[in-house]
Amino acid sequence: MQGNEVTLDGLTVTYPNGFTAVHPTDLTIRAGEFFSILGPSGCGKTTILRTVSGFVQPSAGKVLIGGQDMGSKAPNARPTALIFQNLALFPLMSVRENVAFGLEARGVGKRERLNRADELLDLVALGDQGSKKPGELSGGQRQRVAIARALAVEPAVLLLDEPLSALDLKLRQHMREELRSIQKKTGVTFLYITHDQSEALTMSDRVAVMNEGRIEQVGTGDEIYSNPKTAFAATFVGEVNAIPGTIRAVDGGLVQIETALGSFSAENPQAMGVGEACLLFIRPERLQITPDPHCVNRFPARLQRRDMEGAFVTYHLQAMANGQPLLAQRVNTGPQPIAGETTVGFEPSAASVLPVGKLAKTGREQAA
Repeated sequence: MQGNEVTLDGLTVTYPNGFTAVHPTDLTIRAGEFFSILGPSGCGKTTILRTVSGFVQPSAGKVLIGGQDMGSKAPNARPTALIFQNLALFPLMSVRENVAFGLEARGVGKRERLNRADELLDLVALGDQGSKKPGELSGGQRQRVAIARALAVEPAVLLLDEPLSALDLKLRQHMREELRSIQKKTGVTFLYITHDQSEALTMSDRVAVMNEGRIEQVGTGDEIYSNPKTAFAATFVGEVNAIPGTIRAVDGGLVQIETALGSFSAENPQAMGVGEACLLFIRPERLQITPDPHCVNRFPARLQRRDMEGAFVTYHLQAMANGQPLLAQRVNTGPQPIAGETTVGFEPSAASVLPVGKLAKTGREQAA
């Protein structure tokens, strides 16, 4: 299935005003993979998508699909199909005619293209909706029509630019399952652009985390969440407690870090050395409240508030030493009284240190 593989070879996009939207990037998206590029608005992810589709020309480097350089190919000559945020369905055409439109533009006979449209509508579970107009369908149904229309031209690669952003939460969650199921059934390579980490982690085989025109990390959702490689990746994907400090000692795979909250032991995935400034990262679900007495890393904190979020409870804490806000999360097993002042802690294996770097703006900061 090499024909479905996408390779970015030193891809760079710089606009005439001198702004570089995509710095030199090397990336391979495997054939038949559901691959997402995840990042904040303006990070360059849509520019990459539009470069693959041919609507933006690279300033340097290449886009290859199936090993073939796409540099000389116009958008309509590339083995790609693009689904925009605005689905751009034709309101006066029936659903079946919308799906068949791309085949008509390619000169496919009427009977053949309508038969193919019916097959694709069956694939996206809309086999009984072909005679309706798009305006008679729900948002999720229109989304599936757009996917069927894109698949009708049998692309090697389907490009999706935040296609679920206009849907409500419940429908987005349902459509994630639908998209993943369709991708598995067809075997088409999906390149999906999103700023929503839950979309990327739920659907993707692999994810690229992008910021300011550069890819920070590529990996599975588990790899990026559990073993982030940069401060930005650690703070953009999921909630995390980030504590600045300095490495005072190294012992094998562990380091001793001096921070304003105390001296702590943690894992050292990037083999940082004594004297280096660092950031200590602990996921909220790994931060213990009233930890076991044998817990190595402990410090006092004050409970600010408790948010009940259904299956989970999030505790907003403040470190007694310097007032730094912290998050802890537990499975909701019923009311658990916690005093205003308490002790929190974490095991060395529950935390890691990374070099100091740019942090992502958290949802809490964005809402402030």
